[in-house]
Amino acid sequence: MFYIALGCFGFLAIHLFDIVSMKKWPAVKSVTWILGTGLLVYALTWLSLHSDRLTIPVWSTWLGWSLFLTSFPMLIYALFVNLPFHKTYVAAGVGDRLITTGLYTLVRHPGVYWFSLALLSLVLVSKSSRLLAAAPVFVLLDIVLVIIQDKFFFTRMFLGYARYQQTTPMLIPNRQSIRAFINSLNSGFETQ
Repeated sequence: MFYIALGCFGFLAIHLFDIVSMKKWPAVKSVTWILGTGLLVYALTWLSLHSDRLTIPVWSTWLGWSLFLTSFPMLIYALFVNLPFHKTYVAAGVGDRLITTGLYTLVRHPGVYWFSLALLSLVLVSKSSRLLAAAPVFVLLDIVLVIIQDKFFFTRMFLGYARYQQTTPMLIPNRQSIRAFINSLNSGFETQ
């Protein structure tokens, strides 16, 4: 239970990151991001390695590795590449522009999908019963965090966010966003 609570504190620190960003406190901004991410990663690691093992078929471990090798790089891409790393996580204040390209064409919070799949993959690979109990809590906290960001912070942080909310779904892609995403991929291939 302690490590689930530790992961929850990680989400709280990540939530404070948005407040600190708006206050333009650069040193505190980096600390809250590192602290939140560090607590969550530490909790996930401990929960994965120190638990009773689930009895699941061997093929599920292979499925878990396949999901992990897809979801983890996509999570990194969504949070640290598609978003400009330095402006988002290090520089004072908020980023200088709203990102509506790449995965952010499909939904406003694509990291939720990749985080959820990464957790599922870790459960399948580690066979951890504690991680199985923690994963829904962490996914729920991630969804709550993005709802709070979407309703209370991002409209104040990013010029044009209200328009973005009207054109791009929050979490569930629709035909229009899927079409826009495919068109963005096609235009990316055409420029190469």
